[in-house]
Amino acid sequence: MATLEAAAASRKRRPKAQYVSAAKRARPGGARQLEAGMCGILITCNMNERKCVAEAYSLLGEYGEQLYGPEQFVEHDDSRGSGSEEEADEEDDAEAAVKKEVDQIRASTEQKLRRFQSVESGANNVVFIRTLGVEPEKLVHHILKDMHATKKKKTRVILRMLPVSSSCKAFLEDMKRYTETFFEPWFKAPKKGTFQIVYKARNNSHLSREEVIKELAGVVGYLNPENKVDLSNPEFTIVVEIIKNICCLSVVKDYVLFRKYNLQEVVKGSPGDGQPGAPKKGPQEGSLEGASPAEEKAEGQDPPGETAEEKASDNHKDADH
Repeated sequence: MATLEAAAASRKRRPKAQYVSAAKRARPGGARQLEAGMCGILITCNMNERKCVAEAYSLLGEYGEQLYGPEQFVEHDDSRGSGSEEEADEEDDAEAAVKKEVDQIRASTEQKLRRFQSVESGANNVVFIRTLGVEPEKLVHHILKDMHATKKKKTRVILRMLPVSSSCKAFLEDMKRYTETFFEPWFKAPKKGTFQIVYKARNNSHLSREEVIKELAGVVGYLNPENKVDLSNPEFTIVVEIIKNICCLSVVKDYVLFRKYNLQEVVKGSPGDGQPGAPKKGPQEGSLEGASPAEEKAEGQDPPGETAEEKASDNHKDADH
């Protein structure tokens, strides 16, 4: 009899780690790694990711407050975790106790949702800051515009800071279907503009750079045939960043003027050099924007009569990391 009771108690008391790990997987809004559907800011750095995160929090906090005011923290109602006499009576039951701890973990996660939250990017030397209640492209452009105007260096390890307006699964059909809607605010008729596509893939080998660029350029052309490729000084740059099976997307302005959104490069020169949106002398039409002279020479001029899709697909060697 005693043996049967011990076996029943053993089945009843499941390992505590089982519930804790399940709570972490099921955190409401508290995912700790880059996922499809997230928006935020992708940041590249030079080796020191911890320092990069600290710099990012400081910089984003400073400019985020300028645009959106002081951060308002969500106050969580602790009444759920106050307990009752009935719950107190069940404290001796291991399963009930662990379940209560799971609820507390979930409550704590909800309480800690912040305007800026670092999550695992899935790649070395890359930091992803998930945003809440923020327009990433507006915030990053505001930062770069100020740094470009003042030439005041504010970071040491952050290299590039790219907004991620949205993200989807990194499979060609998913990306094509998703961008048909995502690109509409910039490229759907009667709206139109000149554009280029820059592409970077990390820890992903199943996608073809040329195919992705060709398909996405085709989507832009489908939304309005008057959208034209310009590799010298486009109005819009479509940024495609692939990490593992996630595709991060954004459409940004002043990509050439702001030195490919590189915080180390944008502060070089004299204060006030150039203005956002103003024409800027860049590489020859059809050359690889930002590529080495050897690459430009190898690529050469655009063939006469080239379509938008073919021309955009030539811009496929993004040398930045």
